[in-house]
Amino acid sequence: MFNWFSKESEVESAGLQKMRTEFGQMLDAGRHVFDTAANAFIGGTDPEVIRKDLFATDKRINRAERQIRREIVVHISVHGITEFASCLVLMSIVKDAERVGDYGKNLFDLAESMPHPPTGEQKESLVALKDRISHLMASCREVFDLLEDEAAKRLICEAKEIEDLCDDQIRLFIEKPDQGEVEMAPTYVLAYRYFKRVSSHIRNVASSVVQPVDKIDFTSKITANNEENFENDDSP
Repeated sequence: MFNWFSKESEVESAGLQKMRTEFGQMLDAGRHVFDTAANAFIGGTDPEVIRKDLFATDKRINRAERQIRREIVVHISVHGITEFASCLVLMSIVKDAERVGDYGKNLFDLAESMPHPPTGEQKESLVALKDRISHLMASCREVFDLLEDEAAKRLICEAKEIEDLCDDQIRLFIEKPDQGEVEMAPTYVLAYRYFKRVSSHIRNVASSVVQPVDKIDFTSKITANNEENFENDDSP
């Protein structure tokens, strides 16, 4: 949608540019929260070492969300219909950026309460998945800044692959609760769930580049080579 709008408008207003920049900073802050919390969860760092920084960053994300919402209201009152659609898109995806910080805090809570840090194959799996999601978040910032259709579709496909991987891991622990470290099974299930939700919210942001307003978040039929067949996957 943002890409479509930029093609239809010769000049993007300074106000919209400012809000898009602030939103990009929210994405950066969300990645920092996620990386910090996930590293503590996987690596066993003392949560107290990162607590102050993590929660301060999350508060900045929340303030930015409120600020952008206020700016959207003012912007629409000044520019009216000319940039209304883009403001609607931004109003939608700003919540996705905010939720990433919340799931980072959920991972922090796991780090505080788990019996011990992940070990063995699960640790290796979580490290690889964390790195993959962190890279996804960095790519999302770039895609959003540059408004690249093809890159956005590739990112959406990558995010869906990550979500499917998380679902497979969760299903495995549910179907075989006695495998491996029994006491850690609930922790692993929650961790994969939080990883999945972070990926889902990043996918929603990427969808704003290629989807019309009414189909933002609806991406189940998007493939790297097909931008026409868009539908909702209704994933929880």
